[in-house]
Amino acid sequence: MSVLVSEVERLGGHVVGRFVQRRGVSGNKKGHAPGGKVNMDRPYSSRTLMSTGKVREIVAARVQTEAKAVVFTNELTARQRTVLAELLGCPVFSPGDLRAPETADSGQG
Repeated sequence: MSVLVSEVERLGGHVVGRFVQRRGVSGNKKGHAPGGKVNMDRPYSSRTLMSTGKVREIVAARVQTEAKAVVFTNELTARQRTVLAELLGCPVFSPGDLRAPETADSGQG
């Protein structure tokens, strides 16, 4: 994640928050209820790569911080990008979007 933060900063952006979708580690306050453990075998949402609650959490933070875009650590399909941009209300990027394109004049090779 720190490499991605460096890329955002290199491009003139500022990271105002970080979110992680964790599965299978939650329980109730006393640690007795299964919490997320029950959902470990369920696949991530192919539509958003995360739970509805996590999407809401990111939306709230984006609005509060007035973030102009959201960057994901996972590469996104075109459909995921469209759905997430609509839900989050801003452009959505993945690591491939932040990398400088290699050019023939780079002196490598």
